[in-house]
Amino acid sequence: QGRSWECMSDCADFSSYLSRCHSFRVESGCFMAYDHPNYMGNQYFMRRGDYADYMSMWGWSDYIKSCRMIPQHRGQFRIRIYERENFQGQSHELMDDCDNFQERYRMSDCQSCNVMDGHWLMYEQPHYRGRMM
Repeated sequence: QGRSWECMSDCADFSSYLSRCHSFRVESGCFMAYDHPNYMGNQYFMRRGDYADYMSMWGWSDYIKSCRMIPQHRGQFRIRIYERENFQGQSHELMDDCDNFQERYRMSDCQSCNVMDGHWLMYEQPHYRGRMM
């Protein structure tokens, strides 16, 4: 209900189109939504589907202000994670999902990474919990 707007690519600031976005539908592809303009603030990964009450679902207190389209990737997925900043310390290469790399690889932390192929979502807590990085 109400005004609607169709977004088919990146949008750095929704305010010129809608003052508030209460719900949305992703008809195809994947997007990353942000609660501040210019792709800043909390973020949430969205795939095809309806998001009628995303604010309570994600625990947000504000509306989506910007979004980025994630291009489809049809190749391999590879990332190298490092225990320390600036690609230092113990490192491991991943090619698939890992719900707890600290446990799997006996790493104390992950402070830097090098994405070699594909797109990756990283979370601050094990088992895909906490904020996305």
